[in-house]
Amino acid sequence: MTDYFETKSQPITKLMVWQAYKKVRANHGSAGIDGMTWGYVDKNAYRLLYKLWNRLSSGSYFPVPVRQVAIAKKDGGIRSLGIPTIMDRIAQQVVKQHLELQVEPVFHEGSYGYRPNRSCHDAVAKANSNCFNHDFVIDIDIQGFFDTINHELLMNAVAHFCKDKWVHLYVERWLKAGIIEQDGKATRTVLGTPQGGVISPLLANIFLHVVFDGWMAKEHPEKPFERYADDIVVHCKTEKQAIFVLNKIKQRMEKCKLTLHPYKTRIVNLRGYSEKKYPKGFDFLGFTIRPNCVKFKEKVLIVPSIFISTKSRTSLLEKFKDWNIHKRRKTTCNYSPIFNTTNTGNHELLS
Repeated sequence: MTDYFETKSQPITKLMVWQAYKKVRANHGSAGIDGMTWGYVDKNAYRLLYKLWNRLSSGSYFPVPVRQVAIAKKDGGIRSLGIPTIMDRIAQQVVKQHLELQVEPVFHEGSYGYRPNRSCHDAVAKANSNCFNHDFVIDIDIQGFFDTINHELLMNAVAHFCKDKWVHLYVERWLKAGIIEQDGKATRTVLGTPQGGVISPLLANIFLHVVFDGWMAKEHPEKPFERYADDIVVHCKTEKQAIFVLNKIKQRMEKCKLTLHPYKTRIVNLRGYSEKKYPKGFDFLGFTIRPNCVKFKEKVLIVPSIFISTKSRTSLLEKFKDWNIHKRRKTTCNYSPIFNTTNTGNHELLS
């Protein structure tokens, strides 16, 4: 009889591997550098999963480098994704499920990205709600966040929340697994965690919880914020508050070896008094929050409202254009001219 709870030197059971396999299988995904497809994995699931469990539970599991894929960004730039092999994604899911149970209860309520039962729509709605009581917003963007995470600081953050040595072992191996670039060149990874990995979003949340969320809760608890991965919105009541807090955040990021984007990071004045001129709206997760005139009891009020962003609108229109819907029209039935005689004896031609 199969013992699904059998363990070896590392406390990883066959049930943990099987549950991770089903979770990753539901998300599909492409093959890594080994070319192994889901069709092959499904046909040989018992043998492959047993081999993976045997290596994970004995501490002899070593991941292979990830396959680099470049995708176009909406603003015209290029984002590099690192696609692990299917078996490495299953192994990452095993560790993620265990690690998530320990860190999820301590995460800040202002964190929304890649968390269970939380979505980008929740973050946008909360950001708009906080704008009613705060006239100024600090729109923060971390430059090249996933590519510049310091491994030593990240491992310290993981060790702070999780004391399991086997988790530290495999997280460190994934961070140092390396990348196979599109031209076939192998590159060592000394910074960052590849976008595209199963565990990368959770590691990013752990890192930013220490770098930003927990720091804000301690140093500026009166300033609400919403964070979705590395997209951050901080609310302030006055211009002086916004300038002061932004300078402090810059110092904090530099101390943690991160850099704020010089152009995308900015102060936004929604409807307050300011000595300088600031933008009147900001984009957040595909939406734009800006002041809007609303009539209420014969009065016109200026309130923050949510609109689809220009980038999202352009992207949607391009998709509609690519579908060529206007070329797909066809008649539902063949019409032929017939005469219909009414009660008055008039004849009408229907076509």
